[in-house]
Amino acid sequence: MIATLLFVAFLLMMLVGVPIGAALGLAGAACIALANTDAQWFGLLAVPQNFYAGLGKYPLLAIPMFVLVGSIFDRSGVALRLVNFAIAIVGRGSGMLPLVAIAVAMFLGGISGSGPANAAAVGAVMIAAMSRAGYPAAYSASVVGAAAATDILIPPSVAFIVYSVLVPGASVPALFAAGMVPGVLAGLALMIPAVWLARKHKMGALESTLPRPPFWKSFREATWGLAAPVLILGGMRAGWFTPTEAAVVAVFYGLFVGMCIHRTIKVRDLFVILRESGELSAVILLVVSLAGIFAYSLSTLGVIDPVTRAIVNSGLGEYGVLALLILLLITVGMFLDGVSIFLIFVPLLLPIVQYYKWDPVWFGVILTLKVALGQFTPPLAVNLMVSCRIAKVRMEETVRWVGWMLFSMFVVMVLVIAFPELALWLPRKLGY
Repeated sequence: MIATLLFVAFLLMMLVGVPIGAALGLAGAACIALANTDAQWFGLLAVPQNFYAGLGKYPLLAIPMFVLVGSIFDRSGVALRLVNFAIAIVGRGSGMLPLVAIAVAMFLGGISGSGPANAAAVGAVMIAAMSRAGYPAAYSASVVGAAAATDILIPPSVAFIVYSVLVPGASVPALFAAGMVPGVLAGLALMIPAVWLARKHKMGALESTLPRPPFWKSFREATWGLAAPVLILGGMRAGWFTPTEAAVVAVFYGLFVGMCIHRTIKVRDLFVILRESGELSAVILLVVSLAGIFAYSLSTLGVIDPVTRAIVNSGLGEYGVLALLILLLITVGMFLDGVSIFLIFVPLLLPIVQYYKWDPVWFGVILTLKVALGQFTPPLAVNLMVSCRIAKVRMEETVRWVGWMLFSMFVVMVLVIAFPELALWLPRKLGY
């Protein structure tokens, strides 16, 4: 009864517009009180304990730093220089600008851990450029929104950090390495429908008339941006710093590039950058902390074991259960952001992962791929929301374009499910 009330209260608060973090915390606290009516303070002393326990985890220190990195590189002018370099490589022609947008978004995924920040950085440059070349605004928004979704797969990734906190058997370096190949495959898969749609509908008629940037000049200008993922990921692999320390190094590197090299960031801009990053980080970490109360109530109320037994004994078999979970998460991903999905469902799904002896790193990649799909699946698509705002179009106008890109990334997810080595080969090769 109380367990049912937990989910009903959570859903009702969500429907009336209560923020996700507050809904998680309040529903969890209410059910703890109802389950401990005979205890001192109704057992609510466990609430602050679990709040601090949810926050006091070392890997979470990386989240504010990577959010700050995303904000810094958004303002540093790195995205524009990477775009010019990419155009210098692939040239001009129908479908080339969408290809460049996806490639740059993938590359920036190795700098920032935030999908919306990636969408904002790439969209600010590419949507205007694609508009000048004759691409419809709804199509441009679809490409940028989908491309930015690769951000949570290509390291560093805030989603992987949150998952590693929730699943002890999955380390951050192993998850970072596991996400690399699926992330690249997802980006390549997005390029196929993007280029095909552009050429089929004869978009970008003016693109071939635009000048092609000189190769060596654009390469020199993009060098500092190109070096960023090498420094971050290479430093972690060489053992120079942990993922958390890598985030701090990336912050100082981004500030150096923005303030000293490109001179696009002034001292007066620092307050705005720090404020925006602080607000976003506070929201993420607050949700994580309040979700700790929800997870505690799940475990103490005995919800997890009955749900696990019901799913395992459903007669669907291993792959049937996996298909059911994917369908569930696809549905949920339309309405919730990635971090919230992890915080709500990973405690419920972990016993199922353990029962079937699925590799927790592999399952983390599958879950993250699903979350990536959710980032540009209407009606709640955070990346698509950002790109639509930049393009000044309604989200409904993107459906005819974004559907093809959703399908192509879904195919990648199926491939990773069918061939786990796509995710597990690189971590094993690197010794994680």
